[in-house]
Amino acid sequence: MTRSTVEVSSVEQPPSPDQATMRVALPPELMARQCPFDPPRALAEAHEKAPVGQVKLATGERIWLVTGLDEARAVLSDPRFSADRFNRRNALVAVPEELREKLFDARARAGQLVAMDPPEHTRLRKLVIGQFTLRRMRALIPRITEIVDAHLDAMAAAGTSADLVGAFALPVPSLVICELLGVPYEARTDFQRRTSTIIRMDTPLEEVLRVRDEMRQFMHELVAAKRARPDDGLISGLIHGDHAGELTDDELVGIANLLLAAGHETTANMIGLGVFALLEHPEQLELLRRDPEVAGQAVEELLRYLSIVHLGPFRTATEDVRIGGELIPAGGTVMISTPQINRDPAHWDDPAALDLTRERNPHLSFGHGVHQCLGQQLARAEMAVALPALVRRFPHLRLDCRPEEVPLRDNMFVYGVHSLPVAWDAPEDATVS
Repeated sequence: MTRSTVEVSSVEQPPSPDQATMRVALPPELMARQCPFDPPRALAEAHEKAPVGQVKLATGERIWLVTGLDEARAVLSDPRFSADRFNRRNALVAVPEELREKLFDARARAGQLVAMDPPEHTRLRKLVIGQFTLRRMRALIPRITEIVDAHLDAMAAAGTSADLVGAFALPVPSLVICELLGVPYEARTDFQRRTSTIIRMDTPLEEVLRVRDEMRQFMHELVAAKRARPDDGLISGLIHGDHAGELTDDELVGIANLLLAAGHETTANMIGLGVFALLEHPEQLELLRRDPEVAGQAVEELLRYLSIVHLGPFRTATEDVRIGGELIPAGGTVMISTPQINRDPAHWDDPAALDLTRERNPHLSFGHGVHQCLGQQLARAEMAVALPALVRRFPHLRLDCRPEEVPLRDNMFVYGVHSLPVAWDAPEDATVS
């Protein structure tokens, strides 16, 4: 399936100083997808040359692009590569110097686990990881099932068509993460809007700063409320649990906002884009509908095949390091191409195919090493419940537009679909085999 490409980097026409944006300065061909489910063709061509290679940016600087799975693991597990985007310059992401100090102030850095290195990262992760035990995530499955079923009931009651993102893919993980954290669900419209603004590549930095302050103020008020009136949510657990007093309010706010944003954005886009992919591969959708036992493998395969983290992760070398035959100098920026490493032919047979029965699946969609995603078991549980339930409830689910009309989130740091118009047969007309 092909579609017209969309340029997501406007480096040739930089914004005016009063509308400065945080730009990704990659060449457009490395960001433009020819198919909504595949990495840009230029990434596969780069991998054919070498699993690690240099890329010249629009600024004239060079970064190192990693497209091999083994090489990506090597970078992500090597302490000589820093995830700290606050104190180390990243050539790939341009931030005007006059806004750098304001954007990366101490309060903004507090609790931002994804942008920290040990030992500070280690300290905070140990405090948070106890809230994400496998037992706790499994205990959530009955409640996730209730939430999924309630939204499917609402879709069925409303008619025979819907925007799957607005009706299902976004509200399900939003409600789950709200209940897990102890965030009022009625606040969802505001935090969804703010998160969407923050992760757009073309949002003016002044707007990013304003929205970030709103997010911080909201969470500061919520933390204060949890101090006064504890509940069984994760935020209260961080405040009043075994490690009470070990996190500052700014750290609590940073961690909670990070979990809230990541907890609904990533899973929502995996569900939305995953359903789009299944509808375009009807034999795979039918397999999932007929065999619920394949759900676990289906989730892993969709995570590999779609890779919604389509830019990064990024790292900065703290000293000269040789990876995949390339010498990366101290201060060099490395971009790991998650979509391409998850298609590495050295690790998968026919990696461009969507195969829900694939058993060996060492994908890195949740990262690797010390920064591996804290919420990965929650995301897996939500997808494993939501996708089979959807295709069983609506056995004749179909796209309600042409595939090329589905709006893609290729202007955002988390890839997916903005909306997904779908339709199904009315109950009296449906024939369930």
